[in-house]
Amino acid sequence: MAKPLNEYQRKRDFSATPEPTGKRGRSGKAQALQFCIQKHDASHLHYDFRLELGGTLKSWAVPKGPSLDPGQKRLAVHVEDHPLDYASFEGHIPEGHYGAGDVIVWDRGIWEPQGDALAGYAKGKLQFRLHGEKLSGLWNLFRTRLAGKKEQWLLVKSDDEHARSEHDYSVVEALPDSVLSERTLASSHPEPKRTQPAARARRKTDNATLPAILKPQLATLVEAAPSGDWRYEVKFDGYRLLARIDGKDVRLFTRNGHDWSARLPRQIDALRALKLTSGWLDGEVVVADENGVADFQALQNAFDSNQADGLTYYLFDALWLNGDDLREQPLHARRAALQRLLESQPSDTLRYSEDFEGPVDSLLASACELSLEGLIGKRADSPYRSRRSQDWIKLKCQRRQEFVIVGYTDPKGSREGFGALLLALHDDSGALRYAGRVGTGFSSQSLTQIHARLRRLHSSKPALQRPPTGAAARGVHWLRPRLLAEVSYAQITRAGSVRHAVFHGLRDDKPAKAIDLERPAPSPSKHATLATVQLTHPERVIDPSTGTTKQQVAEYYAAVAGWLLPHIEQRPVALVRAPEGLDGELFFQKHAAQLHLPDSHSYSKQQAGQAAMTLDSSAALLTAVQMNTLELHSWNATGKSFERPDRFVLDLDPDPALPWKAMLQATELTLTLLDTLGLTAFIKTSGGKGLHVIVPLTRRAGWDDVKHFSHAIVSHLAELFPERLTDVSGPKNRVGKIFIDYLRNGLGATTVCAYSLRARPGLAASVPVSREELPRLKGADQWTIATLLKRLDSVDDPWATMPATRQSITRRMRQQLGLA
Repeated sequence: MAKPLNEYQRKRDFSATPEPTGKRGRSGKAQALQFCIQKHDASHLHYDFRLELGGTLKSWAVPKGPSLDPGQKRLAVHVEDHPLDYASFEGHIPEGHYGAGDVIVWDRGIWEPQGDALAGYAKGKLQFRLHGEKLSGLWNLFRTRLAGKKEQWLLVKSDDEHARSEHDYSVVEALPDSVLSERTLASSHPEPKRTQPAARARRKTDNATLPAILKPQLATLVEAAPSGDWRYEVKFDGYRLLARIDGKDVRLFTRNGHDWSARLPRQIDALRALKLTSGWLDGEVVVADENGVADFQALQNAFDSNQADGLTYYLFDALWLNGDDLREQPLHARRAALQRLLESQPSDTLRYSEDFEGPVDSLLASACELSLEGLIGKRADSPYRSRRSQDWIKLKCQRRQEFVIVGYTDPKGSREGFGALLLALHDDSGALRYAGRVGTGFSSQSLTQIHARLRRLHSSKPALQRPPTGAAARGVHWLRPRLLAEVSYAQITRAGSVRHAVFHGLRDDKPAKAIDLERPAPSPSKHATLATVQLTHPERVIDPSTGTTKQQVAEYYAAVAGWLLPHIEQRPVALVRAPEGLDGELFFQKHAAQLHLPDSHSYSKQQAGQAAMTLDSSAALLTAVQMNTLELHSWNATGKSFERPDRFVLDLDPDPALPWKAMLQATELTLTLLDTLGLTAFIKTSGGKGLHVIVPLTRRAGWDDVKHFSHAIVSHLAELFPERLTDVSGPKNRVGKIFIDYLRNGLGATTVCAYSLRARPGLAASVPVSREELPRLKGADQWTIATLLKRLDSVDDPWATMPATRQSITRRMRQQLGLA
């Protein structure tokens, strides 16, 4: 008796085609029956309709594709069975081979037979319900008596709530692209067909499209100058602006993306005069005093009085010039191109920001003697990254930063306006804490102008976590925390208040919620980098499916360390190690034995309830990578209190056959319930199949209480939506459903950390996403070691507000879930 896949394998040369061989069967885990529809641009464009049945994909070629109109009977030519793993195949079948052409997965999901599927298939009459990304509801396949080399069937939609007239809506025209990737048929193969010159031209144009918005690279304050090839510029005391030039359309944007073009007409005219058809330039606009030193207060006065004649726009980087994206080029090459551009069209309004040579200590001393704010150092060979980076550093002459204004006092004597501004900073929990006051540095003009703005922000109560009391609070006018003051100071006392503070101006280019105490980081030369961590066998291939090496894994973790480390600081972690790569044995390790990790802590069972370790620096992280770590899993508590968790996690784990749409719907249902309870939640992809919902908590409830509460949430959801969700673990209990795993909320249980890679082919990463992004997600493994860094360069941190989220499990919440 012939095997079901004999014909499939006979027709294909697997040494040349990327199609799956069919030698790997389904895993032993229970799951629902899957279906897929592949859009196949072979000799003729058609749609391959496939239903899992009897261990293979029963397949039909549908020339016109499915229709939602019950009156449209679509021809479906029965073809050979395909292997189950074909359901996720996308790619290009080479010319000269069977089925040559491009293939994308147009739809996929699960199907439910109506009656005995095997018997119906044998009789030539199948009725079934689809749960896909695009197709839903009841469908029918009928075998006809039409003559032909292959069986002729008909695919027909049943008349139900999902049916639509073909005259009004064609699903294949309205939704033409892949449900698994960003691919269209024109992009599923690197080289377009000769018959598609328009597609080739379109892709070239897309690659040269000027970005609509870019965010600036930000510098990190450091304690001391690093070693290596660095370029140093003056740290300007002004407003950071990015210029976008698209022909005669010239715009100036603040670091937060606000359009300030109308406020700077002379700069706009000067930029238009440049020999530039398209571009993005980075710089800072300043006003110089009589000594040539940037004066921030004068700059603000110029904006307040709409007198922008004395403003100079110092440019220091070129991100894009005349259709060329320069961001991946080294700094020195970008600045050389910028200098040539500005020299070709000299202007007093636009200036090139010179860099200086010499011992950095002498440069900084000279800057301080000239009353400059300090220096900006930039690594000479670094690319441009739209985020805060240690490739750019700040060296300051004095302590100076922004503070949130939370109140003011009345003036005394002949002074007008106000006496002093009360200042605040956000602490590690996100709460505003009192940081003292500033009463010097104001002119009579600024006192009047600032007072007018303060009066519009009056509040009946302070915005502070612990407001000052007694004489310090007498006569204070409290404010809503909206305005920022740029203040220099001698030091901050142990109580957290500034000493010898001097006001320099208001800032309108930063959000108040982002302001906390700027602490110097160690010099980049003191951080573990790939130059200081000795990698053994860097050439070892970790992921044979992509050829990714140990060196590339280490480079990835070095690049994301600034994003990842805040999520594991003082938080016990477990490691998944792969000494021989993904093809070898994987080890799960929860203690630090034999790892010799710097800047880490080991905890005993007596201290943490079980053996545990932390990784508290990039040096520790990269040393763990040197010891072949691929994944990091973290606890729901930190060393501040192992007895009380500071979050709980809901892990949405689907039947693998379910369409991604079902995962998005389940996540929205979970978030809606959390909204109803009054709990703020954060989302990340798992890097595998599902999504993780993270709910931060203040440290009040113990482990058992938090786990019991999270279980109640999941049980409530499962009761409301039993056909979609389950609170019972095990593959057999989630067939066609999503299991929401609350079991990760016990003492010592772990969840894969944000930005950790996953030890699976492709090395996908677990990535935080915003709630607004949720409907646009393509899958839980959407970002990989090869693609995530590009995302980080272009987005703000979706979890930026997590540290400031203060919430607890309340009696009312328990009552809503039937626990009280």
